[in-house]
Parts: sequence; structure tokens; C-alpha cells
Amino acid sequence: MQENISRLRAEIEAYDLSTPELLDQFRIAYTGRKGQLADLFDQLKTVPQEQRRAVGQELNQLKQQALARFEERQQELESATRNAPADPTFDYTLPAVPNQLGTRHPLNLVREEIVRILSRIGFNVAEGPEIEDDWHNFTALNFPENHPARDMQDTFFVHRTPGEPEWLLRTHTSPVQVRVMQTQKPPIRSIMPGRVYRNEAISARAHMMFHQVEALFVDENVSFADLKQTVYYFVQELFGSDVQVRFRPSFFPFTEPSAEIDITCLICKGKGCNICKYTGWVEIGGCGMVDPAVLEQSGIDPERYSGYAWGMGIERITMLKYQIKDLRLFTENDLRFLRQFEAVQ
Repeated sequence: MQENISRLRAEIEAYDLSTPELLDQFRIAYTGRKGQLADLFDQLKTVPQEQRRAVGQELNQLKQQALARFEERQQELESATRNAPADPTFDYTLPAVPNQLGTRHPLNLVREEIVRILSRIGFNVAEGPEIEDDWHNFTALNFPENHPARDMQDTFFVHRTPGEPEWLLRTHTSPVQVRVMQTQKPPIRSIMPGRVYRNEAISARAHMMFHQVEALFVDENVSFADLKQTVYYFVQELFGSDVQVRFRPSFFPFTEPSAEIDITCLICKGKGCNICKYTGWVEIGGCGMVDPAVLEQSGIDPERYSGYAWGMGIERITMLKYQIKDLRLFTENDLRFLRQFEAVQ
């Protein structure tokens, strides 16, 4: 044992510690849990009892010596690294590498603004699946069996086999209204933002995937006047108090009566331009009183309750708000386009 201790002391004193790599090798070989010192401590139980105390003290001294040499050299190397002269081959006058942060997508910015505006008057957010069954997407919303929307030229059908349930990519967020009415009791005040899909050719004014947001209010004695005042409030909060609103009679299978919502053109301020086709008005969405048949299909008594629904395309609202002329820009991931909205965060 004494010979091993003497040999190990000589090795520790003579070990080359000139580099961090050699220092780490020294730690592993001598002071680590599986190093040579640990092995000698394990062999201490084989030393005769009368010599064990003296040998143990000598081993502890050797361990402290090895640790002291390791820590001293470690501090020297760290100090040398901190005080090392600047690299003469590196140009410290070069500008720093820019750390550019990402920006919010304009559609997300507008969607969140819409949610904030309507949440202030009591609307909560409801969501539903993007792959829907025919009943929620069409039948429950009063679409007749021969309606053009049920044709594959207008709708992306995922599964369409005679005699089996039909599944499709939802064509509007109105199915979420049905699901909300099925699971909640009036009063209901919800908005439904989300992606929708229609089988359309992609152009500057149309896309096969876009975003909608719809609002639903069901309670006793809800009237068209309630609907109009909500729309007036929403438009003025989103676009400004000087923007005018008008309602034009229209038709939707799930509302009766129904209307289109127009606002004064934000480009020409109502004077007439090519964007508004020189009418001074642009359409932003549709609205109406929920058809009693839709209420009944969803499990709500139409004799006691009434409601209104209205909705719009988020892309159209965003294009009007930021005067964007090509719908395709929203999905092309062009950084030159997206970085224009950094100041809008």
C-alpha cells in the first residue's frame, strides 16, 4: 500500500496540466469517483488494523494535495482565458449579426381584434372541427338536398359513399353555431372564428382555404334591431366612427329575414373607385335572424326563443383595413409583405 501511495504521489506531482483537456484527464484519473485514489481507499480495508489509521491519514493528505493542484491550475487556466488578448484576425468593427424577431400574421392580428371588440359586449369564443359531417354543415342549417353547395364542385368531400354518412371540409363556421345550440341553453352569445374550405380557383379575390368569424345571439325577444345595433358597434370599433353601414335584403338558408352588410369604401371614403365598383360601398358579410327551423333542429324552442347570426370573411376585413389588393399574399409567406405589420403588433 505504501509503495502505491508513493508512486501515486509522484505521478500527481509530475502530471502535465498545461491545457484544459489534460486537466480534465487528471481529474478523471486521480480525483474522480472511479480514479486511482478511490481505488486505494477501497483497498484500505485490506490493511492491518494497527496500520489502517496511519495509512488512511496519508491517503487523505494525498487526496487534498491532488484536489489543491487541480483547483489551482483550473483557476489559472480560467484567468488566462479571460485575460487573453483580442484575436488580431477578427474585425471587431463589423456590425452585429441582426437578431430579427418574427411578426404576427395580419389575419391573426385582425382575428384577435375582432374577438376583443365582441368580447367587450359579452360574446365568448366557440370552436369546432374543420372536418364536419353533412348534417351539421348542411341539413341542420336548412340547406335542401338539391342545394348547389352539396355538389363536389363547391365542397371538398372527404368521404362520400351512398348509404353512409358524408364527411367534408366545412364550408363555413356555421356548424359551430349548431353545436353550441345543441350543448348550451339560452341565453347564448358566442363568436366562431376559424378556417373554412371551398372548391374554388385561387385568384387575387378568391381562395380554396380562408377564414371566417360568425356571431350568434339567442335569447328571448331578440329582434333585428338588436342585430343592427351590434353590427353598428362592431364596424365603428373596427374601422372608425366615420364609417357608415347599410343593410341590403338577401337570402341565406339558415336565416330569415336575411341581409348583406355593406360599409362605406375605405379607399375612396364613399366617393366611388374601382375597388367598390364606383358605388361607394363594399360588402363585408351577411346576417339575419336565425330561422326557426334551425333553432328547432338544434333543440331550442322557436316559440320561446329567437336569435340573430352574422358573419364575415376575415381576409376581406383584413384587406379593407390594411388596403391589401391580392388575397394570395396571405398564404405566400413573403417576408417583404409580412414585415409591413411589425408596427401593428
